[in-house]
Amino acid sequence: MNLNTKYLGLELKNPIIVGASNLVTDLDMLKKLEDAGAAAIVYKSLFEEQIHLENLELHQGMTDYNDRNAEMNNLFQESLYEAGPEEFLHKFSKAKKALSIPLIASLNAVYDESWYEFAVKLQDAGADAIELNFYSTPSDFEIDGRSIINEELDVLEGVRAAVTIPVSVKLSPFYTNPLFTIAEMDKKNVHGFVLFNRLFQPDINIDTESHHFPYNLSHEQDNRLALRFAGLLFGKVKADICASMGVFSGADVIKMILAGANAVQVVSTLYKHGPKQITQMLEDMQIWMASKQYNSLEDFRGNLSAKNSEDPFAYSRAQYVDILMKSNQIFKNYPMR
Repeated sequence: MNLNTKYLGLELKNPIIVGASNLVTDLDMLKKLEDAGAAAIVYKSLFEEQIHLENLELHQGMTDYNDRNAEMNNLFQESLYEAGPEEFLHKFSKAKKALSIPLIASLNAVYDESWYEFAVKLQDAGADAIELNFYSTPSDFEIDGRSIINEELDVLEGVRAAVTIPVSVKLSPFYTNPLFTIAEMDKKNVHGFVLFNRLFQPDINIDTESHHFPYNLSHEQDNRLALRFAGLLFGKVKADICASMGVFSGADVIKMILAGANAVQVVSTLYKHGPKQITQMLEDMQIWMASKQYNSLEDFRGNLSAKNSEDPFAYSRAQYVDILMKSNQIFKNYPMR
């Protein structure tokens, strides 16, 4: 079966992309993922906030013993105080040289200038494309939703102007109307959308009465939201669609392609099952395609999108109403005791 797909203008041998995570910072693991069949890899995000934190820790450590006597103002040169993304870029370049498949850079910046500066640096380091992480964690009661969207649109436009490689956006689902936001970004000629960013959330330990931050792996049913929006967006935007979050099996990939996605990103299933899971997913896709007599992904991509679905209510609230009307069915599947 021909599993080739095109995403962000990149010719991929199949639609399975390894998403950004700590897994990809290890060169041996990178090769294992490639050998297992990964079509592309998104490198762990370059976080501007982390750079600022490291600078603060460095500054504090280097100034602790300043002014300890009249003849000593400081122990270190002032030029050492500011660390930057150079170490990250060095590791990224090594990863790029180790792979024969595309390596996509993930960027998570704070200031407008940083988005543009880091995007250029990642391009120079060999990135085949850049994935911008857009989200907002509200803490200010005075900021309205439209101002957040406008800021992201400005950043997107600036990054597009700063680099020549393809640019995608990984979005949070927490917009009032994600379809409007995506349509506005599509007008800025973004090359792709990743649906969706899984944000880390704090938890509370009731024994110690303190916050803690557990790893937040996705689950098999978490792909429903991405599936819904992939189906709604197919044929409605110019940019490519990549489904993320809750993609664990070959069946999950098939569902996303049927809805209209060009590719998928996987992370949690690799933590749970290892790189060999990619091989299994690809084999399961080929078996299914053979049973349906599909020769390529394009033979069935978008067949069950909102644009092509024979069910006019599949992507509307009427679907929820229909479930309510048949609510007694749940007792057959889950009898009360």
